[in-house]
Amino acid sequence: MIYLQLFLSYLKIGFFGFGGGYAMLSLIQSEIVTRHAWLTGTQLSDIVAVSQMTPGPIAVNCATYVGYSVTGSFWGSMLATTAVCLPPLTLMIIITIFYNRLRSNRTMESILKWLKPMICGMIGAAALMFLNRETFVDWKSIAIFAACFTAIWMKVDSILLIFLAAVAGILIY
Repeated sequence: MIYLQLFLSYLKIGFFGFGGGYAMLSLIQSEIVTRHAWLTGTQLSDIVAVSQMTPGPIAVNCATYVGYSVTGSFWGSMLATTAVCLPPLTLMIIITIFYNRLRSNRTMESILKWLKPMICGMIGAAALMFLNRETFVDWKSIAIFAACFTAIWMKVDSILLIFLAAVAGILIY
């Protein structure tokens, strides 16, 4: 039964996770922590941190780790990973087939314009999801974030910012 619930949960995440992995995090948190209570918020935060450090898309890595954590088996990780990849793969195949017809379609253009603010909101929700009592971010982390955010607007190289943020984190913590 857990395998079916895991498959359906990640299938739903795959279908409604517009905007990429970070936008999917709020859906993952809603399904895994809130709805099914398979993991705690802290456990999911740890899984997200590991998913960010490993190569590959964060949503796929997260599905793999959550699938294994929930079921304790290789097959659980494979099932969750397959379920989260299946909807986007299917949609991309369909869109690719009809791409030339849809490219200049006004309706499609307006749908894509409508999706942009929704995706920004989902990414913002994913960021806010980690601001709770279990995983509270202190003022030093917020200062590093604000400095990086400002530097990005000033067109500072993002690789340099990653390096500088890592150095600041090592020195401060």
